[in-house]
Amino acid sequence: MAEAHERSTGAPLWKAVWNPRMLICVFIGFSSGLPLYYLIQLIPYWLRKNDVSLTSIGLFSLLLIPYNWKFVLAPLLDRYAVPGFGRRRGWMFTSQLLLLVLIASMGWFQPERNLWNIGYLALAVAFVGAIQDIAIDAYRRELLPDNELGLGNAIHVNAYRVAGLVSFSLAVYLSKFVDWSQVHLFVAAFMVPGAVCSLLVSEPRIYGSPPKTLRQAVVEPFKEFFQRTGGYRTALYVLAFMLLYKFGDSLATALITPFYVDMGFSAEQIAFVSKTVALAAMISGGLIGGLVMYRIGINRSLWIFGVVQLASIFGLAFLATAGNDVWVLAWAVGFEYLGVGLGSAAFVAFMAKQSDLRFTATQLSLFTSLMAVPRLLTGPIAGFLIEGSESLGLAGLGYSRFFLVCAVTAIPGMLLLFKVAPWNEEPLARH
Repeated sequence: MAEAHERSTGAPLWKAVWNPRMLICVFIGFSSGLPLYYLIQLIPYWLRKNDVSLTSIGLFSLLLIPYNWKFVLAPLLDRYAVPGFGRRRGWMFTSQLLLLVLIASMGWFQPERNLWNIGYLALAVAFVGAIQDIAIDAYRRELLPDNELGLGNAIHVNAYRVAGLVSFSLAVYLSKFVDWSQVHLFVAAFMVPGAVCSLLVSEPRIYGSPPKTLRQAVVEPFKEFFQRTGGYRTALYVLAFMLLYKFGDSLATALITPFYVDMGFSAEQIAFVSKTVALAAMISGGLIGGLVMYRIGINRSLWIFGVVQLASIFGLAFLATAGNDVWVLAWAVGFEYLGVGLGSAAFVAFMAKQSDLRFTATQLSLFTSLMAVPRLLTGPIAGFLIEGSESLGLAGLGYSRFFLVCAVTAIPGMLLLFKVAPWNEEPLARH
């Protein structure tokens, strides 16, 4: 269907890394991550520093719903284009410009007086941020040849994570010296590089015929996916894999911060490990994963990284047994998040490979929404397994046995690799 998107071999690795497509992934990845980290980290910090109740701050998490329902908005982006820009660049630039204005406007309000206004504005940021994510995911899939999907997606994910350092860590540090209105303006300004990138890049080539009606934009992506995969059974294997491949490590890390506290580690030790060791390990894992995938392909990477991902859970089980030992903490957390980074790099590339280039916005939004389901479920499940339930008369497992259970829950996702990503075959791909 698209010769440029077929897998090629023999290209030097340095040429894959140092090419304009990877630089684009850096800029759009950073722009994609900034509004989400702004909402889930900086806004709660700002509200709490202004004595807003924990109950009210907790309710703010409901404003992230647009991110979980991106697949509802995605058909609009597959069907309609912003005049003068095209389907992808137009939505990217428009959403980035709106996010700049919305985030900067947040500084006009004071939490103690204008909490409802801040809530409405935060919901608008989430809504526009979700639109930006849909457009960027689709653009990235259409930009990258198949043999660069792993590396490009790994670079995108790492730039996404680095955005958290700017929108939270750097912004919090700045708040010690300037007024909060200037802090919000500072964060908003970091939307400018992505907007400039959207203006400068070219619209991706259109493959096939894009949807001509909104009904086609809704129906055709689902119809195409089930037809391409060879029927409902194979399609369900693929969807089940998307649910289960990351379930084990999602469950293991769902209550990781309370685990640190219960092990008796100090606030300084927890901050060092969670903000330095874990982040460095995730970024390293993502970059290593991208480079490895460029050489051995997505399927084999899913197998290898899945094994590392599963094995890393045993490091947390060992930490639960070792107790308050900061060196074991650093090793176990570093190993765990290295597995998270490797597994995520391969998993995101696999999802991108499943999308048809005519319906990238809708299909990728559906896949990423499916990927997010375990994150919604694992918190309550983890708490129940660790502590048990007095009302039901069930004893908790404690941390050591809990992490062993997490390792067991990672096995079904690995077994599905036999069906969806055999070692010696390419992933199920679009025609």
